Amino acid sequence: MSDLAGGTFFIIVAALAIITVASSVTTVRQGFEYTVERFGRFTRTLPPGFHLIVPFIDRIGRRINMMEQVIDIPGQEIITKDNAMVGVDGVVFFQVLDSAKAAYEVSDVMMAIMNLTTTNLRTVMGALDLDETLSQRDTINARLLSVVDKATHSWGVKITRVEVKDIRPPADIVNAMTRQMKAEREKRASILEAEGARASEILRAEGQKQSQILEAEGRREAAFRDAEARERAAEAEARATEMVSEAIAKGDAQAINYFIAQRYVEAMTAFAQSNNAKTIFMPMEASALVGSLGGITKLIEAVGGDAPRTPTGAAGGSATGLPRTRTE
Repeated sequence: MSDLAGGTFFIIVAALAIITVASSVTTVRQGFEYTVERFGRFTRTLPPGFHLIVPFIDRIGRRINMMEQVIDIPGQEIITKDNAMVGVDGVVFFQVLDSAKAAYEVSDVMMAIMNLTTTNLRTVMGALDLDETLSQRDTINARLLSVVDKATHSWGVKITRVEVKDIRPPADIVNAMTRQMKAEREKRASILEAEGARASEILRAEGQKQSQILEAEGRREAAFRDAEARERAAEAEARATEMVSEAIAKGDAQAINYFIAQRYVEAMTAFAQSNNAKTIFMPMEASALVGSLGGITKLIEAVGGDAPRTPTGAAGGSATGLPRTRTE
């Protein structure tokens, strides 16, 4: 009996020793921190790794997840500033920085963050119009992040991001916005088309202006050249007349004969080129050109004195000195 009692006692002692050792050894996983409580009071936190605690006196209180976590904010109906009902849902990203505060400053940190975010989401979006709610999502996220992070600071929690996932306006408002967008795009298209037409007209007018300017400059240059040519012709004519006058003054009748014969030929050429001329008076012989100058030669004799006399027979033609006619 003594041997049996001794064996039983040994077994009990060994079992107590194993239990004691097992209760004093604690292994903390990576990404977590454990709190240690002594007689129900927080004493310290255990980082990831192997740890020994006092058995039967200390115990593990809370196992706190130190990794970044996400909370899905359930969808809810929010009334905007202009009395439009919209459905909103979002997500919150947070990370525990102080495990002791997260364990003992708030009962359920995740539930507290979700309720706090929901309440402030209503407050922030309720102060905005529907158009601002749809277009200023970044502003809403920033305001929510600031408010919620400030409120959770005392819990040892850092709010890293707050994102509004979806904003669902009513169907009638969506239809109205669609029509408005279509009208706006048509308006922009009309404006662009009008601006294009105006630019085209301006360019066309500029082209016509430049064309008229160049045409006017061309006419001016042509007129200048024409006037210059006429001036030179007049100078030549005056020079020729002066030379003929000088020759006549010196008693040379051949000069005026040549001058008048040239004018006569030019006049006959003009008559021949006229479209309206049906009958032209012309001498039949070339010598008649000299005979037609008889009257002018007499005038020269009266003015200049002894000028050479033209033979009577040189006039040719009829007895009256008139040239014969030819009808076309």
